[in-house]
Amino acid sequence: MSIFTERTTILATCPLGMAPFLEAELQELGCSDLRRLDSGVLTTGDMEDCMRLNLHLRTAHRVLFELKRFRAEDADELYHEVRRIPWERIMEVDGYLSVSSNVRNDAVNDSRFANVRIKDGVVDRFMDKFGRRPDSGPDQARGICLFLHWRGDRATLYIDTSGEPLTKRGYRKMPHKAPMQETLAAACILASDWRERAEQGGHFVAPMCGSGTLAIEAALIALNRAPGMLREQFAFMHLKNYDGTAWKRLRNQTRKRNIPTIPGRIIATDRDPQAVEAARRNARVAGVEEFMEFTVCDFTETEVPEGGGVVMLNPEYGKRLGDIKALEPVYKGIGDFFKQHCGGYTGYVFTGNLDLAKRVGLRTKRRIIFYNASIECRLLEYELYAGTRKTK
Repeated sequence: MSIFTERTTILATCPLGMAPFLEAELQELGCSDLRRLDSGVLTTGDMEDCMRLNLHLRTAHRVLFELKRFRAEDADELYHEVRRIPWERIMEVDGYLSVSSNVRNDAVNDSRFANVRIKDGVVDRFMDKFGRRPDSGPDQARGICLFLHWRGDRATLYIDTSGEPLTKRGYRKMPHKAPMQETLAAACILASDWRERAEQGGHFVAPMCGSGTLAIEAALIALNRAPGMLREQFAFMHLKNYDGTAWKRLRNQTRKRNIPTIPGRIIATDRDPQAVEAARRNARVAGVEEFMEFTVCDFTETEVPEGGGVVMLNPEYGKRLGDIKALEPVYKGIGDFFKQHCGGYTGYVFTGNLDLAKRVGLRTKRRIIFYNASIECRLLEYELYAGTRKTK
């Protein structure tokens, strides 16, 4: 039996704050034995399950297939444990290997050294058996990827089935300035009431759209399109005996579940013409341009259609005092925009500056913690009653 048809532990990783939404995704996909961690969720399955998760998960960064758990006091023990693994069943002798790790061990204080010892264990086994060895390096898109989690004397070695992180959907050809990561954008959409609103014919409005990530992810969710359909390469494709037939079957099954159209409208605006052009081109690559409307205008002039829905903004939150002062009127303007134009909608502001958020001047219904890299942020939810809406 192939090593990849056996059930093992699968770890889907994500940034801090995102695990509850990742867990909900896994439940929706029918995964069992779930255990939520701070930066991921554990489940069980085989390699085909990993392929399916890479295809469907919107909030995960990587899907890791557990290969071996073992004890290792130092780098030499690590090397010998890795060398015992039947690598000739996992990869081709002329393949390519990339290794990364997260290490807290008394004997090894540099993860790069652990990476080298893992690589040595793999290639030395090949040299012993075949007199040839795979190539290795940092390129996660070129071959199989390994990940080591090492704490004290306890080590777990995973096959990283994703390779490049899943936040790289493949559609963002024009990133523009400081774009929001696709997985973070998806988590914000899933945390909102957009899916329910979309089914009821509601609208999604994204002023300050930047490169369009929020609006594009909203379109993909409303159309039930799996984000992995947009990518051409995953690391599992480089494994020995990769089952291309299973992958094709999974993609065909997924395509049949797509929703053909969106009842409501998705509107993306920005005052920067280059941002709007970037958003339009990214939406075209993602295959959702026909479902979206783009306008160059200030956020205060964004069209907000009757009928309700979701309006979501990701304003700048400033790093220097001068920037923060300049942004205070912007946040006050968001509050005015919500009150005057968005009655009947649910409003959301994603920000890493809670002092600026106070300038919105409205009471929040929910405050959801997310992390943008190392910055602790909030997705702030505002219930905007229909009675507050004024004619533009």
